[in-house]
Amino acid sequence: MIETTDFSKSEQYTLSIRLSTDGFSFSIFNPLGEGRFSFHEHGVDDSLSLTANLKQAFRETDWLKNPFRRINVLMAGKRFTFIPLEFFEDEQAETVFYHNHSRQDNELVQYNILHKNNIVVLFGMDKSACSLLREQYPDVRFYAQASPLIEYFAAKSRLGNCRKMYVHLRKEAAEIYAYERGRLAFANTFACKETNDRLYYILCVWKQLGMAQERDELHLTGELYDKEQLLPELKKFIRQVFIMNPAANLDLQAINLCE
Repeated sequence: MIETTDFSKSEQYTLSIRLSTDGFSFSIFNPLGEGRFSFHEHGVDDSLSLTANLKQAFRETDWLKNPFRRINVLMAGKRFTFIPLEFFEDEQAETVFYHNHSRQDNELVQYNILHKNNIVVLFGMDKSACSLLREQYPDVRFYAQASPLIEYFAAKSRLGNCRKMYVHLRKEAAEIYAYERGRLAFANTFACKETNDRLYYILCVWKQLGMAQERDELHLTGELYDKEQLLPELKKFIRQVFIMNPAANLDLQAINLCE
């Protein structure tokens, strides 16, 4: 729990912040405390902008004003795309990104280079929110939520010799990643809130990729509030279905895999 964290030692800690329309999530990692994580959730006001909600969070949460060893900010959303590392040129980042997404006002295109997977993740962030966060934390590092998940799932997928699909569920979306022997073969995000929609997209992608019903594996993480309905339906079609540990806040823990 954040409430039990000793903030007199905050300069030893890593603070990671997830920004999402669902709300803000904060994690503190103490590398000297047996690798323990503390978490805090902060709701957002839908009538306010992302920047206004951030300002409110900083006003209401005093410990966010402490100095930290490292600060990560993860942007959760659908506005990301990939490019193979060998084809990437940083001056072309905006051109490539807006080839896949429509332009938005007040948006800054950022990128994460994932050397282990030989890809670059391009993503959009609110420019005003970026400025505010840089004022608060001059050394802040920005990441797409997809980046730590890709790194983490890639490492897990190398175990065994079957193909693996990983589904990160949010309240309003499902992110699907598929791997073959550690190589990312598919990644996309689908807007969905209901269990039936989650089932549809998972099974549709599974079939589209030609995953083996008996042998290949499906791993679930994230918001699993409907697992009592979701799991039995998935197991009608896929034999190897697993819930990952930890199921919640996996991205905030896996961020330490990113450079």
